[in-house]
Amino acid sequence: MKKFGKKYVEASKLVEANKQYTLSEAVDLVKKTSVTKFDSSVEIAVKLNIDTKKADQQMRGSIVLPNGNGKTKKVLVLAKGAAAEAAKAAGADYVGEQDMIDKIAKENWFDYDVIVATPEMMPALGKIGRVLGPRGLMPNPKTGTVTTTPDKAVLDVKKGMVEYRADQYGNVNLSVGKVSFTEDKLIENIKFVINTLVKAKPASVKGKYIKNISLSTTMGPGIHVDQNSIDM
Repeated sequence: MKKFGKKYVEASKLVEANKQYTLSEAVDLVKKTSVTKFDSSVEIAVKLNIDTKKADQQMRGSIVLPNGNGKTKKVLVLAKGAAAEAAKAAGADYVGEQDMIDKIAKENWFDYDVIVATPEMMPALGKIGRVLGPRGLMPNPKTGTVTTTPDKAVLDVKKGMVEYRADQYGNVNLSVGKVSFTEDKLIENIKFVINTLVKAKPASVKGKYIKNISLSTTMGPGIHVDQNSIDM
């Protein structure tokens, strides 16, 4: 049986297990139930009524949060010519082409959080897909990281772009900010995430689409959110 720390147990006492809180109440609680000494991330978990075994119900994409998520990401851009220069100007941390791919392959180099690549670089990058894939670093058109305008992708990542992907059970989990964020900023980010998922609802889904929404902090207790308190 899993044992929880004293701080977690105390924080859990503030949350009624079977209660669904309004979004405003949930955000207030999630800030109060942070159990870490550092500025914890605030995470959202959304349970969707989808079957990810069906091709048209595989949920994957990226979101540029209105207020970012409080995390600074290093970006590697693989591009040539004018696209590479534009990426440098946009603030990419590393820019290169085959030289960077070779560095990853030979040196096991992973001093970055996101890789953005132009389509022409993908065949060469695909050769080390077995190295990047398990780490979640392989660029993908669905997340906006394979693009002819890598400079825009860099700006989006720096603004707070986060990728999302439903797991085999239809759960989408992502960071929507930090405990230090104001309640208004957290609420705005959360509403943006929910509405993005609603807009991406597969046409073949029948019945209730969003089954459950919960918030938590790093190592903190989960707080269920009443969907009726969110404009969707």
